[in-house]
Amino acid sequence: MKKDIHPAYYKNAKITCSCGKQWIVGSTRPEMRIELCSNCHPFYTGKKKLVDTARRVERFKARAIKTQALKDRQVKQKRLQKKPADSAGKKA
Repeated sequence: MKKDIHPAYYKNAKITCSCGKQWIVGSTRPEMRIELCSNCHPFYTGKKKLVDTARRVERFKARAIKTQALKDRQVKQKRLQKKPADSAGKKA
């Protein structure tokens, strides 16, 4: 191997999860923080847990509600536009 091209290797790197669990492993970084691990990940625990760090789900739900309201208004407007034409034809 060529000298001085590889990163430093730390045999006792400390990995810390947001749930509090810690490991000591070998890594090219001396310390790392992670959001999910096998101790708290829904796939491994079997519990449903919504992991939403950037409020993505809330923003999606807000957009869905807004879109549905817009569609409802459009349908209502179309119904209102059709009624005068239908009622005029019935009178004659």
